[in-house]
Amino acid sequence: MKLTATNFGGKVISLWVPDRKGVLADVVLGYDHAAHYLQGNPHFGALIGRYANRIANGRFTLNGKDYSLTINNRNNALHGGVNGFHNVLWRVEESSSRHLKLSYVSQAGEEGYPGNLTVLVEYKLTDDNEFIIDYRAETDETTPVNLTSHSFFNLAGEGHSTILDHELMINASQFCAVDENLIPTGILHAVNNTVFDFTTPTRIGSRIQERDTQLTLGNGYDHTWVLNKNANELSLAARVIEPRSGRVMEVFTTEPGIQFYSGNFLDGSDIGKGGKPYGFRSALCLEAQHFPDSPNQPSFPSTILQPNETYRQTTVHRFLVA
Repeated sequence: MKLTATNFGGKVISLWVPDRKGVLADVVLGYDHAAHYLQGNPHFGALIGRYANRIANGRFTLNGKDYSLTINNRNNALHGGVNGFHNVLWRVEESSSRHLKLSYVSQAGEEGYPGNLTVLVEYKLTDDNEFIIDYRAETDETTPVNLTSHSFFNLAGEGHSTILDHELMINASQFCAVDENLIPTGILHAVNNTVFDFTTPTRIGSRIQERDTQLTLGNGYDHTWVLNKNANELSLAARVIEPRSGRVMEVFTTEPGIQFYSGNFLDGSDIGKGGKPYGFRSALCLEAQHFPDSPNQPSFPSTILQPNETYRQTTVHRFLVA
């Protein structure tokens, strides 16, 4: 396999992996030229922070103090704001044919967040066709932190039709129900006997058109699944199979949740690599992370980082063939 990335937003530009015949294809959405990354979808392949996903009304209270964040998604703060980690230049600390180490210092007050946050992210490739992302972060003031990687995948190859025939397994018995602003209600719903049950491999398109309130709110799947796991163990979160090519992607993570997004807001206006338009549901995202709006949801696992702690996360994308 082969990966290319840029220090602009830590974005994965291409990821070439073999099919069952050994033929390589680029399986992530992106652009041919640097200028397109300034004008196009800001999240293609990007590192996301300080807070992945949504924070309701761009507000939270910490240690008795109210904080207001940049609003950039309906009434919410999404993916760290307009100039979140996806839209800054990271420093290249190390690079080789097998790894890339990036760092960024997010200054206190950036996008409204408290504390100076120092972040170190390492991309690694292994002989087992694994793409490993290791995250570390430290702060000098108590602050929320929720980092993720936001590649848009199509295992048939980017720009090839939709992901509706991909078969998906998510190792989760519950998901976070959302309101009309895609903010969690705080209620964890069981997936059993619902369109959100991916505990066994299921064709993504098989139920996505069904009449379901949660599907309507998200215009498809745009929810966080609560992974079946013990605390911070590195364990299997999801598996995707593209039946025609035989490409398989397994996602392992130390995080408590994974956001499955079925490309509901891709509409063909993004012209990607080779001049190909990226249409409706032409890619999927599997973002390993904590739950949305956790700073405002006391029942959710904490995303608060203290000055004497180190934020740690590992996510592994393993590519196989079936």
